[in-house]
Amino acid sequence: MKVCVLASGSKGNSSYIETDETKSLVDLGMSAGYIAKALKNIDINPSSIQRVFITHAHSDHVAGLKVFLKKYHPTVYLTHKMEEELGFEIEDKVYIDGDMKIADLDVKVIKTSHDAADSNGYVFSSYDKSIVYITDTGYINVRNFDKLKNKNVYVFESNHDVRMLREGKYPYYLQQRILSDKGHLSNKDSAYYLSEFIGNNTEKIILIHLSEENNKPEVALKTLIDTLDKKGVRKPDIEIASQRESTELIEL
Repeated sequence: MKVCVLASGSKGNSSYIETDETKSLVDLGMSAGYIAKALKNIDINPSSIQRVFITHAHSDHVAGLKVFLKKYHPTVYLTHKMEEELGFEIEDKVYIDGDMKIADLDVKVIKTSHDAADSNGYVFSSYDKSIVYITDTGYINVRNFDKLKNKNVYVFESNHDVRMLREGKYPYYLQQRILSDKGHLSNKDSAYYLSEFIGNNTEKIILIHLSEENNKPEVALKTLIDTLDKKGVRKPDIEIASQRESTELIEL
């Protein structure tokens, strides 16, 4: 398996996941032109993308979807509620109603908690390799913990530092939205969950969806490292995804 975060942040999110038989995107929140260029930079032809998995229909996750579909024609995997929230009909689609197997790609659906019509996280697996993809959620239900433990790569939201949010310029109602059970994971919450999930098989953590206003890469990184050290958890390689620069193409 291979994974690359093409863009991640408040202004747009998208990632690339590859197996021997499949090439997919998770979300398409940047322009189609940006995504096509980012794919070419890792030697992937945009026309080879077979499917796009949607986590939810907020604009920073789907803004480039309509144009990309018109030009490259991948199949979109989403729920009925997500499509309704999109505001346009998708011709080539598969409605997600549970776990799936697509060629050599296994997909487990993790229901997330966000102020969207519907929202999903995913565990992508192929043979003995696995990638967790969790973003835009206020919390993770304990019932999903076993599904999320000891995977190879975690692409995982670490949205805000609570103190920076509380002392920043966001109005009170917006602070409350972000901090709610239907908001976003703070650095502290993200670090806690990762400390529960990572195991001997874990090779890489990529922290995603950092707020430009209410977080800093060094703050998110320090929070995670301090939490892992405090709990005596082995530290895998950790990377912070950025808004307009892709991560390396990681091969498992």
